[in-house]
Amino acid sequence: MSFSTPRSHNAPPRVGLLGGSFNPAHEGHLHISLEALKTLRLDAVWWLVSPQSPLKPKTGMADLTKRFDSALMMAKHPRIVVSAIESELGTRYTADTLAALQRRFTRTRFVWLMGADNLAQFHKWKWWDRLILRAPIAVLDREGYSNKALSGTAAKRMERWRIPLDRAGLLADHDVPAWVYLPIKRHPASSTAIRAEGRWQV
Repeated sequence: MSFSTPRSHNAPPRVGLLGGSFNPAHEGHLHISLEALKTLRLDAVWWLVSPQSPLKPKTGMADLTKRFDSALMMAKHPRIVVSAIESELGTRYTADTLAALQRRFTRTRFVWLMGADNLAQFHKWKWWDRLILRAPIAVLDREGYSNKALSGTAAKRMERWRIPLDRAGLLADHDVPAWVYLPIKRHPASSTAIRAEGRWQV
């Protein structure tokens, strides 16, 4: 199968999962989602608004409803879906959330999406080594993080499973473990900067 091979109408849906606090959601989230839709040939991207990230402090974190609403306002695209399903599933860690989604949506081919900043600390995630065996991963470039991410602990351990960029469009159908680094055009927006500038009040 080549990158340009057309897909069958009854092919399993390909869905990218972008998890995060979205505190608040911003144009950078939208930018990487649109890039993922195009480059990975996805049918949809789901934004999973986390009740509370285990790696982020509760101080300065807006409540789930406010963060969810900010994501709804930003994700104005027919193939981007905003969800707080982790609250319903009762999961806290990404590996558990992904496992639960795969049990519920048995035909869907999920791809986990993350920014380069998350790859840099990926080895600190609970059960990260289980996550890479559950779904392919796409890492999207982010200002100031590419070198640190690609030279970090997780990237080194996963290097043998990295696929070339020209096969990114096949990632969703690839056997796991598999991941790809996408050197997309960078977007300057960040939740940290928005909060620091006082444009987001908890």
